[in-house]
Amino acid sequence: MLYLSTRGHPDRKRFCEILLEGLAPDGGLYLPESYPQIDAATLAKWRDLPYHELAFEILSLYIDDVPADDLKAICRKTYTQEVFGTKEIVPLKRLDEGFYLEALSNGPTLAFKDMAMQLLGNLFEYELARRGEELNILGATSGDTGSAAEYAMRGKKGVRVFMTSPNGRMSPFQQAQMFSLQDANIHNLALDGVFDDCQDIVKAVSNDLEFKRKYRIGTVNSINWARLVAQVVYYFAGYFQATRQANAAPKVSFTVPSGNFGNICAGHVARMMGLPIDTLVLATNENNVLDEFFRTGVYRVRTAADTHETSSPSMDISKASNFERFVFDLVGRDAPRLKSLFADQIAASGQFDLSRDPAFAQIRARFGFVSGSSTHADRVATIRDTFKRFGVTIDTHTADGVKVAREHLTPAVPMIVLETALPIKFAATIVEALGHEPQRPAGFANIEALPRRVTVLPADVQVVKSFIEAHCA
Repeated sequence: MLYLSTRGHPDRKRFCEILLEGLAPDGGLYLPESYPQIDAATLAKWRDLPYHELAFEILSLYIDDVPADDLKAICRKTYTQEVFGTKEIVPLKRLDEGFYLEALSNGPTLAFKDMAMQLLGNLFEYELARRGEELNILGATSGDTGSAAEYAMRGKKGVRVFMTSPNGRMSPFQQAQMFSLQDANIHNLALDGVFDDCQDIVKAVSNDLEFKRKYRIGTVNSINWARLVAQVVYYFAGYFQATRQANAAPKVSFTVPSGNFGNICAGHVARMMGLPIDTLVLATNENNVLDEFFRTGVYRVRTAADTHETSSPSMDISKASNFERFVFDLVGRDAPRLKSLFADQIAASGQFDLSRDPAFAQIRARFGFVSGSSTHADRVATIRDTFKRFGVTIDTHTADGVKVAREHLTPAVPMIVLETALPIKFAATIVEALGHEPQRPAGFANIEALPRRVTVLPADVQVVKSFIEAHCA
């Protein structure tokens, strides 16, 4: 399996090369040259596999430069009941007839990012040991990626983590999860700005090839293909659970709360592989850049001043870095055109318009995408309604998903909403909706009161580079 850049760089690379690299040298994102195709016989063979074995089967289609026995061992080590709390790893929870939540938040940091990040940590440690090298991970987080990455990488040999986040814009619980870590290889950088400023700095450092190579810079954001392909697995797992009965529907739909487009991009990949997905429903909050595109064909990046601070803060994103992968497929994998859209038009005007492109007219029929948005009032009402009707407390991002999912239900097609985090991470809004604190899992008592280890910096590329240099000496 060889990988190409969405922006047309001539090199083709294997999985373990891009695992440690992040962005391609031309600033593009890596994708496989083609998506492996899954037929009905293969689906039948995979249906009853334990999660770690299903992960191996799917990942082995994309990873052919790690010996099969080693990859099996990594999957077995990653996806355990001890780490994720249940034998199913991602159990479905039925809310209503044909309406489910897929629990992705039972890992160490109580968010779906653990599903991929735990695997990434083990892959990094394996490959760095095989090469006898070290890696400095530079990341950006709007809430959950940072803690998932840090918990996955803490204590790992040969790995340092430099995680940027928007100063003061995460929930108190999210901040505490990250900033309370005292491990010497973990560095938290709270930048004065919004998430998009953090993400821009990560991309700027990654595009400085001399600096990147000198300091062995890698990424764990969803621009890293390894993280995205790990997320493909739980779409298959959700499908198998929802279609377990003999008279089950032949297809399912998924609703995905989305800010940076990574989580739902994994669903796009699963659908392109042949998983019987009817509809991929994208749910946004007030920062509805992606919803605007799927409704109008216009992708319009917002400024920091126009990025709302909301009660579903992990989606307070106005520049969806993973979106480039989908648009690459949408425009027929035309790399020069993709580069014109993302490198030229956005730089010049902050937007591009595909509303008149024939491909956009086929976006629902060919790729299965629809979208919707949610507000704070919607979130509160959905959290309250879900608790009243089903006795289930959901977090704010999952509430965005549930609200939008109900607008796109199709008779006889099961709808699976991807749960993104446990509600304790956003306790203030839960209290507003329900009048009481959500359940706090064991091990997280008084986490907000723990000592913190964090450095506040301006949102400046050179300042971040200097910090990395000082701590890699």
